[in-house]
Parts: sequence; structure tokens; C-alpha cells
Amino acid sequence: MGGEVRYCTTEDGVRIAYTVEGEGPPLLAMPFFLESFSLDHVAPHFGQILRRVARDHQLIRFDTRGTGLSERNVPDMSAESIRRDAEAVVRALGLKKLAVSGSSIGGLRALDFAARHPRSLSRLILWSTFSRVTDVFPPEMLQGFASLARANWELGARTIADVGIRRQSEELGLQLAQLYLQSTTGEIVAMLIEANVDLDLSPLLSRIRTPTFILYGMGDPLYPIAVGQKLAAAIPNARFLPLPGITSAIFFDEAAADIGNAFLKGEDVIATQTAPTPADTASALRTVLFTDIVGHTEMMRRLGDERGREVLREHERITREVLKAHGGTEVKTTGDGFMASFGSVTKAAECAIALQRAFAERNESAAEPLSIRVGLNAGEPIEEEGDLFGSTVILAARIADRADGSEILASMAVRELCAGKGFLFSDRGEHVLRGFEDPVRMFEISWRTTG
Repeated sequence: MGGEVRYCTTEDGVRIAYTVEGEGPPLLAMPFFLESFSLDHVAPHFGQILRRVARDHQLIRFDTRGTGLSERNVPDMSAESIRRDAEAVVRALGLKKLAVSGSSIGGLRALDFAARHPRSLSRLILWSTFSRVTDVFPPEMLQGFASLARANWELGARTIADVGIRRQSEELGLQLAQLYLQSTTGEIVAMLIEANVDLDLSPLLSRIRTPTFILYGMGDPLYPIAVGQKLAAAIPNARFLPLPGITSAIFFDEAAADIGNAFLKGEDVIATQTAPTPADTASALRTVLFTDIVGHTEMMRRLGDERGREVLREHERITREVLKAHGGTEVKTTGDGFMASFGSVTKAAECAIALQRAFAERNESAAEPLSIRVGLNAGEPIEEEGDLFGSTVILAARIADRADGSEILASMAVRELCAGKGFLFSDRGEHVLRGFEDPVRMFEISWRTTG
């Protein structure tokens, strides 16, 4: 704990403990569950990372009702009552403008506060956040957590911690379990879960007008990246950044903390992200590009094997020249198309545009026109013996399949990573793709007008 403990009172008469440390623009950090700021010594890593996010800012932390140094015996743990806790702290400090951060369940609190006080926010930053509880936690799981918390809070604290950070680090998971155990009671946890199991803030998201930045771990087993993409699409002024990693608490990663700090200071965060080094390529962010000749089978039937093969060789030559010029790595050819990967999403998008332009120029004088479609997706594919596998690759291929001739279609991840780079995207809506449970939003990249 870094600053002195102060107290304020909510509109419904609950005493809330809070602390302020540092100088600069105010940043209100929502508790990510029911942890107390007074117990930083139990799990020091989490407080250290939070301070890393808040460098050059006035960091404001508070204990939720029922938790830590705040009033413990409370009858209500609904989203509305918890929002009053944050409102009381902001009111006590006389803040007219502030940034707000939230991770996991704390992200729900941040979204609720931002939607109710849109004019008060300067920035909103979210890690592994969702707007509807059931998008991440099945009701049966939550009911099990509530029952376990009431029956055996020590075991319940360990179980809840295991769902999150312990998958990444057993040591941090044990610390987190102790932090939960010492911060509150099983009854308060059960009340929180039962009061919010059906919470859905989706109808409020359009009210949030402040610049919003959402970070997600691409391999996160608990928070599906599609949930983050859906959230970003629903907030008018939101940007989305998928980051390499599997941790359910991307907030606790130092690199993510530095990105958050840069966003709070108004820097173009996405533009500063660099391509991975060769040593990192086995687990780094990649952009996967698929091409496919439209009408290939009909063309081969019409031209015959010999003439058709000549056209295909020309297609291969043009594609390989453009890939090389833009730093793309040819993964494999599928006969009538290519699969390639890029360390830079910008280079991948530029390559897709260059490919369409190259074939359009070729078609101006060619007897046999060639029309290709291109699909792009960014993520963290699995690499084995020079080939790429996994959902990132499959989604890129499915997106390419949905494109028409001379079109470039991209995923939400590509659009967000290309924000501010001069590309023109048009929303093609959500599509149900084979092998993916949730609808996928696609965007067309305009190549005839992009400079």
C-alpha cells in the first residue's frame, strides 16, 4: 500500500476506504475482483504492475464494499451498489475529469461507470473485459463458485484463483488466492456472484464516447478473443489490441502495463508496436494472408492443362514477387492460391493491396484475366516445421473464402491493429463461419483508393 487510507460515504450510507498516490492526471483503478489495496504485501506483483500502468499519474484505488478496509457488513452487492462505491470516491476527491482502468470483473465496473458518466472520463482502458457475464462464465459455473465460497471460503479462494492467473504462474496463483482469502468473506463473494450472474451491460455500451483501449491475450483459455472483439465493436470510440500470451489476466503482464501507460499519456499505442524478432517467431503475433484464384476450376477446364498451367505460373510469379517486396513469408501454395505470414500487420495489409493492384494491372493487357480474393487475420498461430496451424490460420482461410473476386477481407483484429495507418475499412457485418461458435465480424479493405 502506497498512500494514506481515506474514507468516504456512498449515497446508500456505506463507508468506503480509498487511497491516493503519485502525481499527475487522475487514474481510477477498479478492483479486479474483491481484493484490498491494503494487502499489497500478500501479492506484491499486482500492485507493482498497477503502479507501472499509472506512471506519471495520480493512482486512485479503493476497496469495494464488503472488502478490506471498507465497511464489511453490507446487504447489497449488485452492480448498482458497487458503482456507488466508485462514485463516492470520485465525489470525495472532487474530480471532474479522470481516466478509468479495469481488468476482468473490474472491467465490468469500469464499463458501468463509463456508461453512466461519459462526460467525466478522459480515457478508458480495459484488459480481458466483457460486457455480459454469461459470455465468459456459464451460470452453472458461477453457481458452483457461490456455493463453494459459502461452504469453504479457503478452498473457494484457491479455486477462483486457479481459474485465472494460476494457469500462467502457480506462484502468482497462490498469492492471488491468499489475497482473496484475506480481503473478504465467502458470503460476500457469494452475494456478488448471485447478484450479477445475469449482468449484461451491452445496451449501455453505445453511451461510452471516451477513447477506449481494450487489450486481450490471444491464447487466453478463459476470455475468448471474440468476446473482446465484440466489445470493441460495440463501443463507438474503441480500439482493440490482441497480444501474444495465454494468461487470463493480461493486465498482469509488464509489456501490457507499458502499453496501457502509453495509451493513458495519449500516445499512438498500436503504431508503436513493433514486429517480432526472428527469435520470437514461434510464439509471436503473426498476420496470416490467404489468396485464392476465383473460378480456377472453370478456367482450367476452358484453357486445358498446358495453357492453364502457364496462367498459373504467371499467377505464382506475380504473387511471389509481391510477397518478397513486402516482407511476406510464403508458407505454402495450394495450387490456385497462397498462404503467407507477416511479422507486421501493416505490411500484410499493404501486400494484400499490392497483390490486387498487380493483378488488376496485369489484366489490362492479358488475354485471360485473373481475379483473386484475399483474406487476412492476426493472431498467434502454432508453428511446426515451417507450417502454421491453429484457429488464427483457420479463420484467415474462412475469411478468404467469403471474399469475392478482387476483394480483400480482414478480421476485427487486423482492422484494430491497422488503426491510424491510412487504410480504408468498410464493415461487412458479422458472419457465421464453419468451425467458429460465435459470429465473426469482417471488414473489407479498399485497395483502389488507398494510397
